[in-house]
Amino acid sequence: MTTSFIARTTLAVAAFGALALAGTAALAGDQDFALLNATGYEIGELYVAPAQSSDWQEDVLGQDVLSDGQQANIKFSRDEDTCAWDLKVVYSEDNSSAEWSNVNLCELSAVTIKYDADSGETSAYGQ
Repeated sequence: MTTSFIARTTLAVAAFGALALAGTAALAGDQDFALLNATGYEIGELYVAPAQSSDWQEDVLGQDVLSDGQQANIKFSRDEDTCAWDLKVVYSEDNSSAEWSNVNLCELSAVTIKYDADSGETSAYGQ
C-alpha cells in the first residue's frame, strides 16, 4: 500500500450507508458480527466505537492480526444500547487505515472489507 492508498481510502461507503441506518436500541450482544478480511493485506487493529464517539476505545483484535482471507468473530460485552457503530481498521504493513460510520450492527451479522488496487479504495459490505 502506498501514500496514494491512504489518500484515496474511502471514509464512508455508499453501499454501507444504505445498510447502516440506525434502528431501535438493542440489548448488549445484539451487535456481535463476523469481519472477513478480503483486502489482500493483513489487518493489525480493529476499532469499534459507538457512532459519533470521539474515542475509538481499545483494539478489539487485541494482540491478534487478521490475515487476508481470514474471518474474526467480534463479540460485544459492552453495555451500549445502540445499533449505530463506527468501524476502523488499521493495516499492519504501513499503519494506513479505513473507517466507516453509522454501521447498523443490529441488522448485520457479517461485514466483508475489500481493497480495490485499481481505484485505491477500501469498501465494506454488510450481510
